Amino acid sequence: MASEQSRHKTFPSHGVIFFEGDPANNIYEVADGSVMLYKLLPDGRRQVVEILGSGDLFGIPAGEVYDTSAETLTETLVHMISRKDAENSNIIQEHMKKCLVSQVQNLHEHAVLLGRKSAHERVASFLMRFVPSRGDFGCIGPEGDEDQSVVTLHMTRQEIADFLGLTIETVSRVLSDMKRRKVITMEKQDRIRVMNVCGLCHLTGKY
Repeated sequence: MASEQSRHKTFPSHGVIFFEGDPANNIYEVADGSVMLYKLLPDGRRQVVEILGSGDLFGIPAGEVYDTSAETLTETLVHMISRKDAENSNIIQEHMKKCLVSQVQNLHEHAVLLGRKSAHERVASFLMRFVPSRGDFGCIGPEGDEDQSVVTLHMTRQEIADFLGLTIETVSRVLSDMKRRKVITMEKQDRIRVMNVCGLCHLTGKY
């Protein structure tokens, strides 16, 4: 979405880009980094509705205000363009359509996750999001004898719980169980080694 009309801004880790209810003056694209979109309930509970990475668009409103809040998970560079400029650019409009189709598909998957999947299936599905080129239809399995992958998480346990509709205690318990079953190992607080990608994939309940 970078163009002559766009501006660029870098936000620090866990910096707020906009709040739900703010005037929707700009449309954003993640150039580098990671962003989470979330909604707050009146009692303070939070539901993380999407996790975005490089190339993803956000801040496209149905009305005059943003319907979610947007917060960075890492230091993040974003491209910003005014709604007026976006509406007058055929190139940007076409780019928006392609991105929105992909995001709608992700939201469908997330609706199934929240509505039908068990805690183990939710956590496994979340981890598989970060294993490149694995777990989708047509996956041919591991290339060699070792079926491992390293997943770097830029989210706290609470943020993961808010995304999966679980409690932080449940997320920790499921991760501990996966570690006990030798599906994963915890290398650091934010770094997980998947010891058996196919085994983790089977836990997602997708196949």
